[in-house]
Amino acid sequence: MPAIIKRRYVILKWVGASLLIIVTLLAGIAWFLNVKSRPMLTQQIKTLLYKSTDSLYTISFSKVSTNIFTGSATLQDVKIAADTARYSQLVKLKRAPNNLYTVSLKKLAVKHFHPLILYREKKLQIDEILFDNPEVYMVNRQLDFNENRPARLIQSPYTFISKSLKEFSIKKILFRDASFNYVNKNVNKFDVFSIDDFNITLVDLLVDSTSFEDSTRFYLLKDVLLNLKNYNYATPDSMYNIKLNQLDFKASTGRLSVNKFALEPRYDEMKFGKVAGYAKDRFNILMNDISLMGINLPLYISKQELRAKDMVVSNGYVSVFNDNSLQNPAQTNKIGKYPHQLLQKVPAPILVDKITLKDVDVSYAVYNQESQQRGRISFEHTAGFISNVTNIDKVKAQKPIMQASLSTYLLGQGKLDLDFKFDLVSRTGDFSYSGLLQNFNARVLNQITKPLGLVRINRGNVNRLRFNFKADDFGSKGNVDFSYFDLSVALMKNDPEKDHLVTRGLLSILANALILNSENPGPDGKFISATVDYQRPQNTSFFNLIWKSLFVGIKHSVGLTEEKQMEMKAHIDKFKAMKASHDLRKKRRLERRKLRDRQQKK
Repeated sequence: MPAIIKRRYVILKWVGASLLIIVTLLAGIAWFLNVKSRPMLTQQIKTLLYKSTDSLYTISFSKVSTNIFTGSATLQDVKIAADTARYSQLVKLKRAPNNLYTVSLKKLAVKHFHPLILYREKKLQIDEILFDNPEVYMVNRQLDFNENRPARLIQSPYTFISKSLKEFSIKKILFRDASFNYVNKNVNKFDVFSIDDFNITLVDLLVDSTSFEDSTRFYLLKDVLLNLKNYNYATPDSMYNIKLNQLDFKASTGRLSVNKFALEPRYDEMKFGKVAGYAKDRFNILMNDISLMGINLPLYISKQELRAKDMVVSNGYVSVFNDNSLQNPAQTNKIGKYPHQLLQKVPAPILVDKITLKDVDVSYAVYNQESQQRGRISFEHTAGFISNVTNIDKVKAQKPIMQASLSTYLLGQGKLDLDFKFDLVSRTGDFSYSGLLQNFNARVLNQITKPLGLVRINRGNVNRLRFNFKADDFGSKGNVDFSYFDLSVALMKNDPEKDHLVTRGLLSILANALILNSENPGPDGKFISATVDYQRPQNTSFFNLIWKSLFVGIKHSVGLTEEKQMEMKAHIDKFKAMKASHDLRKKRRLERRKLRDRQQKK
């Protein structure tokens, strides 16, 4: 028995010693291969980047750590930068790109780079490269010789690496929580746009003898994925905050989706204009769902030109407010600021073939100094489309008209169909608009007629409101056909003592009796069609022009023409003269009565 135990002990000792020797040997081999692979990997990375970018970019790092068993490596203090001297040479050779990049980060992780395949087959295959919290600077300068070139690499990088490698591939390149800075050098004053916590995934990068001609790839990639969450940006004028809950983009499908975009004013309605210093339109915008389809990512990268086939905007609102008590003509000149004119002033080229709106509320409100109240008009549950949204000269030369066809509900009740045609090449902002509103109670218009027109609608029913206008920077001309019945109104005025609008009783009676047409067509069957020539004040907005021209047409349709108002004024003057004569006679009678009473007492 002791002999058996002793024999087992000897066997275990030899097994343990053998295992220790094997582990030591493997550790030594691993250390040797790691040490040997580092300079090879370092050289391959530097050479590869330098050669594949036509000697434009270099990479530097302070330290490389490798693990031969896992096929991973870590680079410390990494910086990828462009050689400015080489860039100048490439500009002269007309081979320089429009964009230059600088990338810096503390650590870059390379996972599964397969050193044996690299050594034996001259193929550098990497499963994943992770850029963790990098700072990316992109400088854009549009070069004339790149104008008509396709949005792709000028020459295949394989021609630069073919002597040392047969293939270079990376399954995924991850930029996580990146700080992205875009510098536009195409303007006199450089614009810098920054985004933090930006995620970018580059999928299946391949450089070999065939990838450059592969039509399913762009910039040698199979796909690009972008993601941005909880983005907040204060506008340069400090009047708004731009908020974005989530943005996702997939280049292979060209689809970009945005969840909850908001333009939030930093001040309330009455304070906004005071902070701005003049009667400035205050916008409050929220869109819960925005998607763009058919985006051309290579074109955007090379030229910052945004082209998309379709855009869908749904479930949101646009609210505009203006305090006209702060009007200052020197500062509030709005000539040249219609929507299609502002589109032409956007510095980046834009083309969206079609924008579809679904369930969007639009409202316009004004604080009227005379009534000291807000007037508001709203277009609820708006749906429809806008086509040919662009500021690109070549596109406008062929298709100069941007068209909008919309269906909405005026103040949430009357169904209103609208059509706009905007001339994108007009120097005077030419556009036309027409619409049809049917079957609603006229009293709902009090939300805007009382505070802005000092007219209250007591009752009335609208059969049809049809209008057609042509407009430009200076006003609008057109026709309004207003069909209604059983109309009665009251004229209002502001009473400072009562701090609210009060009825002008006599004027209201005269207006309904002598001026207003209670129905159109009238009892004689004659229909009154209003012709409008509205001159636009320079400090009024696009929304103001539309509703004011309509309001003028409606007033004429109901009989509130200048002639009728002058007639009413003559009646009022005559009534006042009669009342003054009556008061004078009454006063004289009282004086004679007092005189007789005094004489009788004597």
